[in-house]
Amino acid sequence: MASSRPQRPRLDTTTPNMGRVADYFLGGKDNFAVDREAAEAALAITPELPALWREGRRFLGRAVRFLAQEAGIRQFVDIGCGLPTQGNVHEIAHSVAPDARVVYVDNDPMVVVHGQALLQDDRLTVVIEADVREPELLLSHPRLTEMIDLDEPVAILLFGVLQDIPDDALVLQISDHLRKAISPGSYMAISQPVSDLRPEATAKLAAFYQDEGAISGPRREGLRTKTEVERCFEGLDLVDPGVVYIPQWRPDGVVLHRPDSIWVVGGIGRKA
Repeated sequence: MASSRPQRPRLDTTTPNMGRVADYFLGGKDNFAVDREAAEAALAITPELPALWREGRRFLGRAVRFLAQEAGIRQFVDIGCGLPTQGNVHEIAHSVAPDARVVYVDNDPMVVVHGQALLQDDRLTVVIEADVREPELLLSHPRLTEMIDLDEPVAILLFGVLQDIPDDALVLQISDHLRKAISPGSYMAISQPVSDLRPEATAKLAAFYQDEGAISGPRREGLRTKTEVERCFEGLDLVDPGVVYIPQWRPDGVVLHRPDSIWVVGGIGRKA
């Protein structure tokens, strides 16, 4: 993994935060002026961003229902969970399996404090502060190991978080470490925006977020491609229909947006 530990974020109201920007797109109120300004500037580049986030929540719902209902998973680790909103992982999982255990993970202290306050009476759900860039420390966090038995099947959820890490090698190291750490019969679900459909606009968006400080790390020109995201599933058996644009992943109703307007791909892989 990286030779130096990533710097832990503290509550910073002067730099936009991707989770709080997403909260603004979803109509939430847990954001600051700097987040709203960044969100509006991003909308000027790619006006379809709110639709992407809404479709992302719909994909999360379908994926978690599949994992709890069809795959029989009873343990979930949602990494980069973001601020609580409607249709959270524990709500979806518990609607299918009331005994499911859920650990939310985020490196934003505002997310962690808010989540802990909301879930303090839920004995099957916890929120911890950890960083996806340190997967070994994340998986060994005491509160996670109290709730999750990694010797039993678990679902690792990486919805909309890996794009915030510009270093391709590090992203592959993270997915590889997580895959090796989970037991056979476990699953890993990933969603991530890609550049294939809107290369020019997404390159401008990526540059904007990096210039604003919302994404830290080595500079990257543009978002990853669909093929690059597929590499995160190496060593796993993809669940049908594979890695696809998220409205196409097991749709359960009317498609709300044009296929070419949702440039986010997602998929689920199973460890044999």
